[in-house]
Formats: sequence, structure tokens, C-alpha cells
Amino acid sequence: MEDVLEVYQRPHDPACPVVCVDETSKQLVAETRVPIRAKPGRIARHDYEYERNGTANLFMMFAPLEGWRHVKVTDRHTAIDYAHMLKDLSDSHFPQARKIVLVQDNLNIHKPASLYEAFPPSEARRLVERFEWHYTPKHGSWLDMAESELSVLSGQCLDRRIPDKQMLIEEVAAWERTRNRDHVKANWHFTTANARIKLKRLYPAL
Repeated sequence: MEDVLEVYQRPHDPACPVVCVDETSKQLVAETRVPIRAKPGRIARHDYEYERNGTANLFMMFAPLEGWRHVKVTDRHTAIDYAHMLKDLSDSHFPQARKIVLVQDNLNIHKPASLYEAFPPSEARRLVERFEWHYTPKHGSWLDMAESELSVLSGQCLDRRIPDKQMLIEEVAAWERTRNRDHVKANWHFTTANARIKLKRLYPAL
């Protein structure tokens, strides 16, 4: 926990951006009947029946000090998908960074080993060296600011029926453009000093 909190207290360094990563899934649901549109004084109404079209995975990449985020929509959530997401983060989104400070939870695929599953050893090693790896503790995923950004995405964009992957990509991209245009950042106040007081029960008694 303190390791992640110390990362968040570092001064902004564009050459070493802090990027938080998390993921979620979205069930794709199509209408079986045309909804009744909203009218003055009455919200839109949807039939209780719907058609399930599977699920999609969303990787959230969030640089809280840059006011930047990107959501990559994939069919699955595997080590290979995770590795390709990291490659995009490194080579497409932050190619000029000297090192990317990566914060994520400790899910089993969130490891350098996933890069070796997806790429030849030389390429995997190159990508491993592009990142400085930091993990939130078990039951401490709330420390990952990408989780908070996913919560915003869920409330502002995903809280409705979306029928297919292509529409999901388009809707998420529109949300992302608006947030990035406004350079919406995270205002993190919880520090190591706060943790030692508020979470004193988690520390060993000496």
C-alpha cells in the first residue's frame, strides 16, 4: 500500500508518466422491442425482455497527472490481451517516455510473464524494461485510480443497453474524447501519513 501511495506523491514528470491500469467487462444487450422515447415529465421506457449478445472486456489506461485516459475494448481478458494492451501503452501512447510507472492490482495475468506469452523473448524483455511495476495490495484495489475512472465510465456511458461490440467501441471513444479534451485529472489526497493513522489496524503492533 505504501509503495503505491509513495508513487502518487511523486512530482509530475512527463518523461516518466504514472499510468494506472484496470479492466472490467460489459454485457452486450440488444433490445427486442423499440423503446418508448422520453417525453416531458416521463423517462424513456424499455421492455423487460432483451437479447444477450455476449460480453466484451474493457482495459482502462489512466494517467491521472496527464488528464489522459484510453479504453481498449477486447473480446477476452487473457494474458495475451493484457500484453498487447501494454505494448500499445508503451509504443503508441507514450513512445517518448523514458519509463512508464505502471500501477495495477495483483491479478494473476498482471505480470511481466504475460509479455513472454505474447511476444518473442527479446521483444518481451524490451517491453518489461519500459515499465516500472507497482501493485496494489490484496483487497486494496481501491488504491488503483483506474478503478475510479472505470466507475466514472460506468456511470456516464455504460449504464444502459449496448447491443454489440462496435457500438460499445464508438460510445466509449466518444466518452474518452470528451474527458481527454477537458484534461480531467484525479485529485488524490490519501497519503502514507493518512494510511498510518486511518488504517493503523493493518500495521503490526510493536
